[in-house]
Amino acid sequence: MHHSNFVHLHLHTQYSLLDGAIRLDNLLKLARNYKMPAVAVTDHGNMFGAVEFYKKAMKQGIKPIIGCEIYVAPGSRFDRASQARGAKEAFHHLILLVKNIQGYKNLCRLVSAGYLEGFYYKPRVDKELLRECNEGLIALSACLHGEVAHRIAGGEFDKALSAASEYKEIFPDRRFFLELQDNGIEEQRGVNSALLEIGKRLDIPVVATNDCHYLNKEDARAHDVLVCIQTGKTVKSDDRLKFSTDEFYFKSPEEMEKAFADCREALDSTIEIAERCNLELVLDEPQLPEFPVPENSDVNTFLESLAREGLERRLGDVNPGGNDEGTGVWHYYERLEKELNVIKRMGFSGYFLIVADLISHAREGGIPVG
Repeated sequence: MHHSNFVHLHLHTQYSLLDGAIRLDNLLKLARNYKMPAVAVTDHGNMFGAVEFYKKAMKQGIKPIIGCEIYVAPGSRFDRASQARGAKEAFHHLILLVKNIQGYKNLCRLVSAGYLEGFYYKPRVDKELLRECNEGLIALSACLHGEVAHRIAGGEFDKALSAASEYKEIFPDRRFFLELQDNGIEEQRGVNSALLEIGKRLDIPVVATNDCHYLNKEDARAHDVLVCIQTGKTVKSDDRLKFSTDEFYFKSPEEMEKAFADCREALDSTIEIAERCNLELVLDEPQLPEFPVPENSDVNTFLESLAREGLERRLGDVNPGGNDEGTGVWHYYERLEKELNVIKRMGFSGYFLIVADLISHAREGGIPVG
């Protein structure tokens, strides 16, 4: 089967809550029709759809590229005060794509930290965190809300230049790309030519994306309504967030090739990135953490010794004299051996140790359990 020469690397599904309108089944069907070898999902700030997308894409024979459009705070993710100017200046967008399992784990860490540590309007991370968790990830400079494009559009070319060089340094080894879009927005044209200029100066590759928010051009209206729901505005109000064009759909390879005819490199980069992203997730197998046990014992023997101690202790409470004439405690021992055998046979010793650890920690801290 001859593959197309273009892969979509910036795309929002229905998991971009009230902003994306793409459903996974329809997406994969269309990607197959277009003979696309791979497709990426980069929802806003979350990875809710990642596993479902991975499974479905694998079934369809399309390589799934898991990603996320994250929100990067201008300063520290913990800092909210200096951003009192509101949501506008509180974050910039950045696309991250997963290359391998290390990248997947890093993206999970980043997204979790965004919610737990950096939440301000949106789940935000910062550059300090990106420096810590960049391994296994490829970054794209995102849309007009990305830091580089935002600076260009604001007439701050030098700031755009330094932002680009900073991202290149955070994501070395050709893992940072400047994102070109052809979306019919007037502003974007000027931004694109400045991005090409920055790319040349700093030796940063460019890549073509379409920031897909819906599948077909005619879905633009439905998507518009969705954004109104999200922002609590009516379709008729003037001051509302609005996608100014109907170009944010899942364009065909031909449409993308036509749009970027004078910049082959941007198209080729999509294939290069798709080839470099090779995540293999192990699904449908229990993923239990390793429980640390003392030397010379394994989870089975350790569980047995704890269980036997526990039984002795309890029997001592029931029968303080320790005289077992006629109290028939032997059936407790028999029962214990039987249960331990079942647990060992099913490979659950580690699970029991982990749960016991949680429960005893809770009890020590005065947290009710059960």
